[in-house]
Amino acid sequence: MNTSLQDHIKRFISLDDNQFDRLGDYFERRMLEKKQTLLSEGNACHEMFFVVKGCLQICYIKKNGTEQTIDFAIENWWTSDFMALHSHTLATLTIKAVEKTEVLVLSAFSQKRLFAEMPEMETYFRLIFQRAYAASQRRICLLYEFSREDLYLQFCKNFPAFVQRVPQYLLASFLGFTPEYLSEIRKKNIS
Repeated sequence: MNTSLQDHIKRFISLDDNQFDRLGDYFERRMLEKKQTLLSEGNACHEMFFVVKGCLQICYIKKNGTEQTIDFAIENWWTSDFMALHSHTLATLTIKAVEKTEVLVLSAFSQKRLFAEMPEMETYFRLIFQRAYAASQRRICLLYEFSREDLYLQFCKNFPAFVQRVPQYLLASFLGFTPEYLSEIRKKNIS
């Protein structure tokens, strides 16, 4: 069993050593190169992903043809096209590696078996999804609360390492800016 996932699980629930030993049977390890696609819009989505190392971009293509980043997933985060996964529809999102990334893959089939054999894991997933949903609600509030410039400055203040790690054009997309507008904000606040 991967120690990153094991440590993450321990933050939310208790499992014994035997259960942790068996957990590895449910996951597949996958390595991605920078810019490699993990899930493509229009494909079936039967998996969710735990980021062991690296960073993933979650995005979609807008009607005007531009790519819109809606989220990132870094170490110890789960991601997928959850709507497609749970409704058994085609993915509307694309997930790509921003940098060399290692993920643990849990298929829907394996998750169902896992819940049947270790019901405690249902509690784990409920708790992490509640936290993720709360974070999403907070992000929406910030989008309404702050000016565009203040949104960027708040993001830099709260996530300085992340701002250094993600290419500026992806950060601009995530914040709903053009890369040019983000450059203007950065220049204004550097001087």
